[in-house]
Amino acid sequence: MAKKNRKERLDYNTEVKRLREEGPQRLYYLWGPEDYLREAFLNELRKLCVPSEDEFSCQRFNGPAVDMTALAEAVDVLPFFSERRFVEVRDFDVGACRDSDVARLKEIIADIPDYCTLCFIFSPACTPDGHTAAVKALKKAARCMEFTEQEQDVLGRWVQRRFRALGKTVAPKDAEYLVFLSGTRMSALIPEIEKIAAFAAGESVTRADIDAAANRLPEADIFEMTDCIAQRRFDAAAALLRDLLGDKDNHPIMINALIGQQFRRLYAVKCALNARRSRADAMELCGVRYDFIYEKVAATARSFSEETLGSLVKLCAEYDYRMKSTGQDPQTLLVELFGRIAAQV
Repeated sequence: MAKKNRKERLDYNTEVKRLREEGPQRLYYLWGPEDYLREAFLNELRKLCVPSEDEFSCQRFNGPAVDMTALAEAVDVLPFFSERRFVEVRDFDVGACRDSDVARLKEIIADIPDYCTLCFIFSPACTPDGHTAAVKALKKAARCMEFTEQEQDVLGRWVQRRFRALGKTVAPKDAEYLVFLSGTRMSALIPEIEKIAAFAAGESVTRADIDAAANRLPEADIFEMTDCIAQRRFDAAAALLRDLLGDKDNHPIMINALIGQQFRRLYAVKCALNARRSRADAMELCGVRYDFIYEKVAATARSFSEETLGSLVKLCAEYDYRMKSTGQDPQTLLVELFGRIAAQV
């Protein structure tokens, strides 16, 4: 069986170099979860099109509805104090277009003047359905760029550079630890880096500084909780569950979903290890992108039997159903689930 092609991640520096060497194209389609890099590229593109602060040569459309007549006029207007014109359209709900608007949109993108750059930008929450005719037409005509989470080494070096810019240093392993705790999105990591740098008393940022100042994603606490369960440290696992429930933003159904996701990940890695699959295959199978996270998952998976993990996956699915359909108190059910997990380990 042929291996499924693994998704390639965007090389931001290469794309910026290409933009500067080749110049702006007429149509761009930007989307993806890494909003920090998306906005950075957008700024580079805008500056190349309109180097000075020329509001007359820039126009922006926001929101799900776009007046096609207004968009066509914006694209056709001659630049005023610059050589090019820049038009950006943010979070346009392409899928909700009427047939007449879709036809008009196709006409616009087929006849963009040489002096204009039209850029469609979609946030992760507004990424359109790629099967619609309008999206297919946009992607066919545009320079399409999906801003993905960066490779482990790229992200780690970026974290270190951000700390150095604030007069601090951080070890590579501790930079990885921060990514584990606070996530891989650069826009979310920036405020955490600033908080930690302000908190750290010394020039070097320690893991203790990170633990004290960084915001922890619920996923990180779930990861630690399942690790504690694997080590039979049930009091520590219960304390983490209590902390998760103490945050009003963490609904029990969401917590259960994350617990189930983690046990599915552990089960996938355990099956891959037992089948002697390659590391790359195991990482793809369990949906883990970074080596240091995979190593944590694999170490925890080795503490369970394949049968136990399969049973725990089913148990989480059972409680997900009960929380959503029986009318019972979700928090009570979550505590009950924790007890049943502990009893099976």
